[in-house]
Amino acid sequence: MPIYEYLCDDCGERYERIVMNGNTKITCPKCASAKHTLQLSVFAAPANGSKASGGSSPASSGGGCCGGACGCKN
Repeated sequence: MPIYEYLCDDCGERYERIVMNGNTKITCPKCASAKHTLQLSVFAAPANGSKASGGSSPASSGGGCCGGACGCKN
């Protein structure tokens, strides 16, 4: 189930929605407008494609940290 990020064209609210299928109706939680722009999502993944081992944090393992947007504490 993909999570998509949207920007409301009417009020500027940013929000996320889980989209089950192409028939899912998406509306802004602030103003209920159906006019929105799909945003590009930023996500983090290990640079070498493997999981970090031991007690190291994702930031110290060379991947997995997206500069704090993911909630990590650098």
